[in-house]
Amino acid sequence: MPPKIHTGVDLTLIAGVLILFIITGVNPKSTIEPCSNNDSCNALLGYTLYTDLKVSELAALFQIDPINLLAANSIDISYPDVESHILPSQLFLKIPITCSCVDGIRKSVATHYKTRPSDTLSNIADAVYGGLVSADQIKEANSIADPSVLDVGQNLVVPLPCTCFNGTDNFLPAIYMSYVVKPVDTLAGIAARYKTTTTDLMGVNALGNAAIEDGDILAIPLSACSSNFPRYASDYALSVPNGGYAITADHCVECSCTSGSRLYCQPASLSVSCSSMQCKTSNLMLGNVTVQQSSAGCNVTSCGYGGFVNGTIITTLSSSLQPRCPGPQQVPPLTAPPTVVSPDMLFAPSPSPSQLSGVPVGGLPGSVVPSTSSSIAFPPSANGPIGSASNACGMVNPLSSFSLTVVLVLFLKVMLPFL
Repeated sequence: MPPKIHTGVDLTLIAGVLILFIITGVNPKSTIEPCSNNDSCNALLGYTLYTDLKVSELAALFQIDPINLLAANSIDISYPDVESHILPSQLFLKIPITCSCVDGIRKSVATHYKTRPSDTLSNIADAVYGGLVSADQIKEANSIADPSVLDVGQNLVVPLPCTCFNGTDNFLPAIYMSYVVKPVDTLAGIAARYKTTTTDLMGVNALGNAAIEDGDILAIPLSACSSNFPRYASDYALSVPNGGYAITADHCVECSCTSGSRLYCQPASLSVSCSSMQCKTSNLMLGNVTVQQSSAGCNVTSCGYGGFVNGTIITTLSSSLQPRCPGPQQVPPLTAPPTVVSPDMLFAPSPSPSQLSGVPVGGLPGSVVPSTSSSIAFPPSANGPIGSASNACGMVNPLSSFSLTVVLVLFLKVMLPFL
């Protein structure tokens, strides 16, 4: 006679373990966006400095323009010798990158890293790049057979996460930032910090619940202002997140997102040898706006930016009659390059104009604010990103939906004889 099997406690324990296993397995370690075209978009990486770095060193780490790096974080680019300024360890910054479609997945592959003595793939992934990539991803991207053997000076491709989602979130312009979850983070806290909702973050990242873990990579939508430059412009589809700047036209023009959710562009502080920025048939320069009150309303004339075409800055003059003269609008305040890290600089993004007393938009004498006319406006709405993300990156999160199905089937096969 076979021994009696005590199933009650054992099966209850097994069921509990499996349920816990399944629940904790739905959290993504990385959000990837499938793609089928060659279009690219502006994207951001949320990055915490692992050591003190010069602005130029940090820019080289991600192979981006140092000026674009500073502008994205509303740091004054006219600061003396700003590219040699040393940024403090543990400073949180937004890194502007271009997100491209590579082998059917949205990612940035323009970043390369030259190995140093004592480097390991884990150190490069976790420390140098702050968990934005895994050791396995670097190993696969570079076809490394033995990860314990790295040559000093070896040039490694570092695949970094990014998403585009049509440049929209809930049908409004947005730029997505890849963010590495920290031990103190909660989904509700992240949502509040970046002016979004828990529901939106769950939808964007295909989360089954609001539970997140240290090291997870989330795509966070940041409200943005989009351009309507012609497709033949070199800065076509330029988009700027709220609270930051973008430098374009060979460092001649800087654009920001005003509190009225409109793209506002003006001459950059570094502009020296630039093409004309004066609107034709007018004495207005780029970014200038004049208003004139009349009995019929307010006549508003503005000189806007229309893109950078064949080395020429395109300006557009627009006039409109508005019921009332527009009030003062503000652009994000510029700050000096940080030398120390305060608690509010560890995780928070650059403030939006509505969060701080921004800098009023200036211009020629008698000029006041950027126009709210259609010279610079939003592009047509596109489909939102909800449901566009896959559940996880297989190299980082090995528990896929297929493996969950197998676990459930095996569990049922074990349970059915005892039901």
